[in-house]
Amino acid sequence: MDLDAIIAGISLSLSWQTLLAVLIGVVLGQVLGSIPGLTAAMAVALLVPFTFYFDPWIGIPMMLGMFKGSLFGGSLAAILIRTPGTPAAAATVIDGNEMARQGKGGKAARAALFASVTGDTFSDICLIVAAGTLAAIAVRFGPGEYVLLVGFSLLTLGSLSGRPPWKGLVAMLLGVLIGCIGLDPITGTPRLTFRQLELMDGIPLIPMLIGLLAVSEVFLQMERSTRSLAERAVSFSPRREDNHLSWAEIRDLTPLTLRSSAIGTVIGALPGLGATVAAFLAYNEARRVSREPEKFGKGSIEGVVAPEAANNAVSGANMIPLLAFGIPGDVAAALILGAFMIQGITPGPMAFSANPVPLYAIFTAMLLANFVNFGVGTLFIPLAKRLLVVPRRLLFPAVLVMASAGAYAMRGSLFDVQLVFVFGLLGYLLTRIGIPLVPLLIGFILAPILERSIRQTLLLVHAADGWANYFFSRPVLMVLTVVLLVITLLVWRQRRKTYDLGPGTESRPPQDG
Repeated sequence: MDLDAIIAGISLSLSWQTLLAVLIGVVLGQVLGSIPGLTAAMAVALLVPFTFYFDPWIGIPMMLGMFKGSLFGGSLAAILIRTPGTPAAAATVIDGNEMARQGKGGKAARAALFASVTGDTFSDICLIVAAGTLAAIAVRFGPGEYVLLVGFSLLTLGSLSGRPPWKGLVAMLLGVLIGCIGLDPITGTPRLTFRQLELMDGIPLIPMLIGLLAVSEVFLQMERSTRSLAERAVSFSPRREDNHLSWAEIRDLTPLTLRSSAIGTVIGALPGLGATVAAFLAYNEARRVSREPEKFGKGSIEGVVAPEAANNAVSGANMIPLLAFGIPGDVAAALILGAFMIQGITPGPMAFSANPVPLYAIFTAMLLANFVNFGVGTLFIPLAKRLLVVPRRLLFPAVLVMASAGAYAMRGSLFDVQLVFVFGLLGYLLTRIGIPLVPLLIGFILAPILERSIRQTLLLVHAADGWANYFFSRPVLMVLTVVLLVITLLVWRQRRKTYDLGPGTESRPPQDG
């Protein structure tokens, strides 16, 4: 490790112009991220054309700051108005909005900020320390490994589902079915499109998320009395402990935050999964190991911290395959790669030895953006709270307008706006009959990944002349199989002990949507 290159890279990112660029990027990211429908990738895409006209150490740090700020901004909308600003914040809605309904929106927002910055910093440190090693492991994940990982994720949906268990299963299968709409990934044959050209590309994630989580909630709230609709949209408790995180709470939440950050880092280093998958997996794991799993879905602060730490950890981790091998982990990383190429920076194995100064400058800018994100977020939370001191009857029409605008902004299509209200009605009906929405969302998100991986695995098995040859030729697949079998056995034994204690002793998952 060249100390001179490290010092040169740090000094390159600590000029006042770079600091100002990071500040502007974080502010824009938090504002854009809090607008429903504008994903982190879209926020970055808005800035990419302008980076060509900026100096590299103004444009790139500004873009990194915008990316990090947009992830936290999405959590604010999820917590305060049950509308995830970004898909990565979808899991935060579950407990974050419940806390806001209990007057603890300030505490939930500050918990999200703490988890976001911690998860982001954790993954950045992993990137700096072990980029080459982690990237080498990540690129060894093939279709077979993805099948195991995604299949295991779907099997653990039982811990997220309500009672009776068949409702969670129905929701998951419905999500998988919706995820199959569109063209077959191998043959190109239309499936469940009903001859609608707009459905050839499948159901877009943003309209579905906004419809199921935001519009359905508006429909449910419309059943309230006129007096209730005249009340404030979100009430905040006057007690200090309901609006701030104490040091004792931070200490107690730190192990969960680090564990969820590790999950997000691993998922982020695997191309194609992304922050949304990481958030739901971390939420699932947090609930599984929690001492109070029955509180999840009812306003558990752990249910806010886990997904926020994981989805923000992805932002640093998806730079691991990008910087080490030039392989972007998701859409946002691909946009950042394009900006690097515009500025003449070519990531890859040779970059660490040929020209390390830009890489160390990027590392410094990423860590710097985390501190700025924390400072700006601390100031942005009180402002967001003030904006929500309005009657429900005024907020709900505004939510519908924002939902429609957010869906339309994706592709400029009125069909997407129609989808928002279709999924809003679907979410309303499912919630009314007690079917949870979380398994549906996870099934929809993971179905295309699972199908594509299964198809590719079958082709590789055929080329290897059988399952045995394929399995024993992949050490990573064998190790992952053993690890998942051990985890499944431990979970099964734990649940069996719970049921053996007798009826009424098991923790009952929430009937959450």
